[in-house]
Amino acid sequence: MPDRLQKFLPWVFALVLALSRWPDLFPPNFSAVYAVCLCSGLFIPGCFSWSLPLGALLITDVALNCWYQLGLGFDVWNLASLVWLGGNYFSYAALWCLGRGVRPIAKWHWLRRLLPTVAVSGFGALLFYLITNTLAWLLDPHYLKTFAGWWTALTLGTLGWPETWTFLRNGILSSALFSALFAATWQNSAAESPAEKGEEISESEAEEAKA
Repeated sequence: MPDRLQKFLPWVFALVLALSRWPDLFPPNFSAVYAVCLCSGLFIPGCFSWSLPLGALLITDVALNCWYQLGLGFDVWNLASLVWLGGNYFSYAALWCLGRGVRPIAKWHWLRRLLPTVAVSGFGALLFYLITNTLAWLLDPHYLKTFAGWWTALTLGTLGWPETWTFLRNGILSSALFSALFAATWQNSAAESPAEKGEEISESEAEEAKA
């Protein structure tokens, strides 16, 4: 993939992230969020690796909360909702750190890195599921604060909503799919510059880079 096209790839995935969060556009919890957070840490160099997914998440969260508050009448700016939102961002950060931790995979040939990336993405989706549903168990008064209540939060959820195990299934499937697409399309031709790697470059090398 030419370098010029490579530069637009993260923006394409940020757009897919935003679209996958819009209600009813995708199946429940079938989202590109997990894959983009993970693969940004895995493939994208520099501060852009965290600022891109963070910016996309913040913009979509504000837009969605305004829609739920003003359009549907839900109170989504209360303390419990904000704590829940903070737990989600902690989980997103954990996914990014997971991607950063397995960053050597990004240097492999795309066929060789495909399966490890999918495997890590599945683990990341499971991690996100455990963190967020445990937080729901702690915050939601409908759950008994026992092991049985925690297990209910992980498997059945609350009445009137889809069973939570289906969110895990959709999360793993979507994370694997979007991570595989990211791993297959990302090329090392747009790898870090020496400055991003923390290496020193000479004046002549800098001039050559500009040419």
